Amino acid sequence: MPRMDADSSQPVVCVRGLAKRFGDIQALAGIDFDVPAARIVGLLGPNGAGKSTTLHCMLGVIEPDAGTIELRGRSLATHRQHILAEIGFGSASVSLPQNLTVNENLITFGRLYGVRDIRARIAELLEMVELPDVGDRVLSRLSTGQIIRINLTKALIHRPSVLLLDEPTASLDPDIADKVRTLIRRIQRHEGVTVLYTSHNMYEVEQLCDRVIFLNRGRIIARGSPQEILQQFGSESMESFFVQVARGGELIGRQEEDA
Repeated sequence: MPRMDADSSQPVVCVRGLAKRFGDIQALAGIDFDVPAARIVGLLGPNGAGKSTTLHCMLGVIEPDAGTIELRGRSLATHRQHILAEIGFGSASVSLPQNLTVNENLITFGRLYGVRDIRARIAELLEMVELPDVGDRVLSRLSTGQIIRINLTKALIHRPSVLLLDEPTASLDPDIADKVRTLIRRIQRHEGVTVLYTSHNMYEVEQLCDRVIFLNRGRIIARGSPQEILQQFGSESMESFFVQVARGGELIGRQEEDA
C-alpha cells in the first residue's frame, strides 16, 4: 500500500548549511533546501555544480564539512542507521553483479535490509516494473532498459520513504527513457515515496518534476516548479536556462539570496 503522510506540505528531507570542500574546490557552499513529502524534486545543474556531492552526503558516503541533513526531524549525524534504512538509491552508473540472477540480486539486498516476505516483495515489484518473468534470468542477459528497471526495483526493495535517483535514464534511447519516466511516476504514486532526482535531460525534468533545485558552483541559484523558474528568468525552456547557466551567461531574473 502507498505510504500516506499526515501533511504532504511538510518536508521529509531538510538540508541546512551543507558545505563540502575538496582541496581548493568548494563543492558545496552552505546550501539549504527542503524536499516535500510524496513529490518528485529535481536536483539540477551543470557538471561540477555539486549534485553528486549532495547525494553522497545524503547517503552517508561523504562527510560534509558543515551543515545538517534531517529526515523526518532526525539528523543523519546522530541517527545514521535509521535514516539510511529509509533511503533507496538508484543510478545508471551503478552495476549489480552480472553473473547473478535477478532474484539472487534482489534477495541479497532484501536480506541486507531485513525485508520480511522477500519473495513476495520481489514478485510485487517485478510486476510493477512490468518484468514479472525475469526473476530466474542472469542479469547479463537483460537489456539496458530492463537493467535500469531492476535497479529501480533494488532501490525500492526495503520500502524506503525517500528515493534518490542519479540520472536513471542516462544512455537510454528516447523510447525506453520515456517508459522509465512513466514508470518512475507510477512508482512514486504507488509507493507514496519522495523522490530526489538528478538529470541532464531538461525535457525529462519538465515532464517529471514537481519542483526543481538548480545548483551552480556549489550554490543554489534557483528553485521552484519548472514553470516558475521559466517565468522568473524569462527562459523559453529548462534546456535554454540550463545552457545559459552552463555557459556562464548573466541571469536576468532574481537569483537566490545565498548565490
